[in-house]
Amino acid sequence: MRRTSFGNWPCSIARVADLLGDAWTTLLLREAFYGFRRFDEFRQELGIARNTLTDRLRLLVDEGLLAKQRYQAEPERYEYVLTDKGRDFFPVLAAMATWGDRWLADADGPPITFHHHPCGHDSHAEVVCAECARPMRAQDSEMRMGPGFPPKLARRPDVVRRFGAEPE
Repeated sequence: MRRTSFGNWPCSIARVADLLGDAWTTLLLREAFYGFRRFDEFRQELGIARNTLTDRLRLLVDEGLLAKQRYQAEPERYEYVLTDKGRDFFPVLAAMATWGDRWLADADGPPITFHHHPCGHDSHAEVVCAECARPMRAQDSEMRMGPGFPPKLARRPDVVRRFGAEPE
């Protein structure tokens, strides 16, 4: 069954959802941050089918989040290492963990913690404004059309109603 692609939608959230596609892709990235690099490590840790793992690793390599590096010639074996683009996904995982810890953790508390080496504390992710460093909360923020929003779509009445104005 084919799924709808959101890769060309004028929305970064939709594009990320399209890239991730399913939970396996996100969990593979999590495992990469845990330090796993090899096919068999991913397979053992996740209990994922070989064909599914092969497909998701290929996707992450093709999208530039992981790089495939040969570590053995005979037989040929590869490791999958995070690229700069992949490492930039860390705040997304940290934000997901923060939300999950608040709304999905059981009475024992968070199943994992994030230790911040510079200050020496266990902590959690918090989205802050890049300009003023205050927390970005839904009640204090709104989404607007950005400079990359397609002008043709910006003129549609339903889009104007949603965002209130055309992009500047």
